[in-house]
Amino acid sequence: MKGYTVSIFMLTYNQEAFIGQTIESVLMQKTSFTYQLVIGEDCSTDNTREICEHYAKKFPDTIKILPNLGYNQGLITNYMRTVAACDGTYIAICDGDDYWTDAFKLQKQVDFLEANPDFSIVATNYDLLHPNGDVEQVKKLRHKKEFTFEDLVYDNLITSATVLFRNHLQFDPLPQWILQFPYGDWPTYLWILRNGGKLYFLQDYTAMYRLGIGVSSPIIATSSSLLEVNIGILECMVQDHSFASHQKTIANSLSRLKVNRMTSYNMEGQFRKGFVCFLKNILQLKSNWHVVKMYFYSLNKRWSKQY
Repeated sequence: MKGYTVSIFMLTYNQEAFIGQTIESVLMQKTSFTYQLVIGEDCSTDNTREICEHYAKKFPDTIKILPNLGYNQGLITNYMRTVAACDGTYIAICDGDDYWTDAFKLQKQVDFLEANPDFSIVATNYDLLHPNGDVEQVKKLRHKKEFTFEDLVYDNLITSATVLFRNHLQFDPLPQWILQFPYGDWPTYLWILRNGGKLYFLQDYTAMYRLGIGVSSPIIATSSSLLEVNIGILECMVQDHSFASHQKTIANSLSRLKVNRMTSYNMEGQFRKGFVCFLKNILQLKSNWHVVKMYFYSLNKRWSKQY
């Protein structure tokens, strides 16, 4: 076995219908190195923990379940404690409702990062499993394979079930402000890339993502709610000196997201919130004509759709 290792980071809560398949997809991985599955089970009220413990007893050298604290911590607190327990050279993510479909996923990604030290993250394509059972093949980023912080700060371009990254977090832990938000994957990638390093996108399909199942899904059910969270994340980055070299790019992304939030409120029929955002944008942003144009464009589009 090679001298490096992979920690697979898995969060789960009340996913007894899926967690067995998820764990099996990790155990099927064929690698030239050792890996450990680290499960952050968050005090489920169904049989999720019992299923995890069954697998842990069967594969004690491969699976580690974090202690049951006796109460539900919530997704982001569980995220932070689980990622902190990952001590491998690399970290891969697979939430308890998703699963991997390629037995060589880890090997392909580790091989790439081992051969390319200027890259810190590698992601892939994935399939989307709809609630009705339909499978949709999702092909992202067809014309570009390499990305930097300046690309990712505008949008989370990758899906967590496809990701593997260098474990810089052992000596450079995540900031505590992440605990304010309902998910941690996007700020984690930005934290890893802020001091250099790039993201590479493999064209392989390696994972299945279940749509509308995850714990954070109800929290970000609308475009405006997702934008609210991402704006909050970027505002924390503005205040964090660790991102000092990227302030111009962060400010540009913030401006774009604030305009998008305004138009999303209008498109969702939340006109009062849209108007409040319009006023704030006029006062805060430089491109007032663009703000006015997008405000009335979104109103017109909503009314055209409604009538």
